[in-house]
Amino acid sequence: MTNRVSNEDTDGSTLHDQIEFLVAIDRLKQVVRQSPVTGWSRKENSAEHSWHVAMYAAVLAESVRPDADVARVVKMLLIHDIVEIEAGDTPIHGDATAQADQAERELLAAENLFALLPEPQAEQFLDLWMEFESGESADAQLGKALDRLQPLIQNVMMDGGTWTDNDVSRDQVLARYGPTISAGSSELWDHAKSLVESHFSSVNGIDD
Repeated sequence: MTNRVSNEDTDGSTLHDQIEFLVAIDRLKQVVRQSPVTGWSRKENSAEHSWHVAMYAAVLAESVRPDADVARVVKMLLIHDIVEIEAGDTPIHGDATAQADQAERELLAAENLFALLPEPQAEQFLDLWMEFESGESADAQLGKALDRLQPLIQNVMMDGGTWTDNDVSRDQVLARYGPTISAGSSELWDHAKSLVESHFSSVNGIDD
């Protein structure tokens, strides 16, 4: 249950509700992901991931997907994992049981958490989150591609990272990352695929 800050003097004002939301989402820093922090022995948290992948958009979006709105993509990526405060992180290499009801758990969490914001901001954030999840618009496709690209690069930089931890093969990596990244940008996927191929070649000496 989200703790609510005191509202003795604001009478439910817009500013109070916005600050309440900002206080609530600080809990995202406590959600630990499987992906490692580059050069460190610890895992990153979901707030760190959200910041990093938003920076991916700020740096890469204009060059790899000129039809996307960079500001909207950055905003999507800053809010896309807020639901993990209630729903938890569901790793791409995790068990099928957790993945089966992931969409349902995350939608409920999105409705609960964005409802802390005043209208119409609550509706705007929920709509943007749902657009990202659907992956149909140019902005969402790029956002989801970058959300896949960031942990892929983290794993390559950390000698396999979660792939090694979960005994994930080359073919599984290509199948799990390829469709999402290529839908957002074929240029990004060409580069990402070359990193994957190079990693597994250096680890195994042959294709896995």
